[in-house]
Amino acid sequence: MKAAVFREYNKNPEQVVKIEDVDTPKLRPNEVMIKVESAAYNYNDLWAIWGEPVKTPLPHISGSDVAGTVVELGEDVTKFKVGDRVVSHSNMSCRVCDKCTDGREFDCDNRLIWGFQTGPLWGGFNQYTHLPEVNVAKLPDNVSFNDAAAVSMVGMTSWHMLVGRAKIRPGQTVLIMGGTSGVGMVGIQIAKLYNCTVIATAGNKDKMDKCLEIGADQVVNHREADWYKKVREITKKVGVDVVFEHIGKAVFAQEVGLLKNGGTLVATGATTGYDSTIDLRFLFFKGTNLLGSTQGTKAELEEVIYWTSKGKIKPVIHTILPFDDMVKGHTMMANAEQMGKIVTTPQKP
Repeated sequence: MKAAVFREYNKNPEQVVKIEDVDTPKLRPNEVMIKVESAAYNYNDLWAIWGEPVKTPLPHISGSDVAGTVVELGEDVTKFKVGDRVVSHSNMSCRVCDKCTDGREFDCDNRLIWGFQTGPLWGGFNQYTHLPEVNVAKLPDNVSFNDAAAVSMVGMTSWHMLVGRAKIRPGQTVLIMGGTSGVGMVGIQIAKLYNCTVIATAGNKDKMDKCLEIGADQVVNHREADWYKKVREITKKVGVDVVFEHIGKAVFAQEVGLLKNGGTLVATGATTGYDSTIDLRFLFFKGTNLLGSTQGTKAELEEVIYWTSKGKIKPVIHTILPFDDMVKGHTMMANAEQMGKIVTTPQKP
């Protein structure tokens, strides 16, 4: 089968990611084989290629989001049949530790992100892939493969951030940072699903307009030095209830300062850097909640797929790349050129 493989780390994906012929994987008893119809890109695909912040197994196939059709079953599989339309759940946990059995598979000490930390040669950017039965969810007929791949990880991550961790409630004011990122676009829609007032941020006018198009009530440019002052003006100096954060060092201190008393910042990722500082007075005098969040549960993924099937969450796809040119997606993502998700189609038309 064809797969997108890299065999060394490099800051330039186009120098190392190549389409190669590799062996079709052999199933374990608890796994399903999936014919990959669509695979979506995430920032962890870049981290894998760069070898930073963690070293991934080499040779490596990236890709944590796939949608496709079940073509083969391991002998112990009971919940799926050949022909089922499915989407991947990329959070791989042990399922037996105290955290997993407490419903916190995202906190499992042995957790791995499929397609990022797994391997060698075990990810989604190939024509066929295999996953444990517990890491696969069924896909309604009215959700396309491209939409499912585009929304799966970012949707689950955003749902876990806002619903699972921040516990958003109707009527709250939610600040969605980086509103045209994959998680940001879904975050806007989830907050509106909960009848919140949404202020989004983006880095240029086109991206700001896109935020408004998908549901944000107001938007500011986070590349402007006084962006946080504009947010405060919008809220009439009251502040926001929840900050949806994934940008990191460049904006973190200002975000904390925008929270109301008892407000919550929930963070996943830090694309501008990790070594941030905050004024600790905001933490204790204002009763601030600072929450970390990563991935989510299979149940949260299924919530996102459900609302996608009802048209309440609409995946935003920037471009669909043919598999032979799929490495272009890595470059686009590194340069922040996209508004929405990039997907590739490993199967030939």
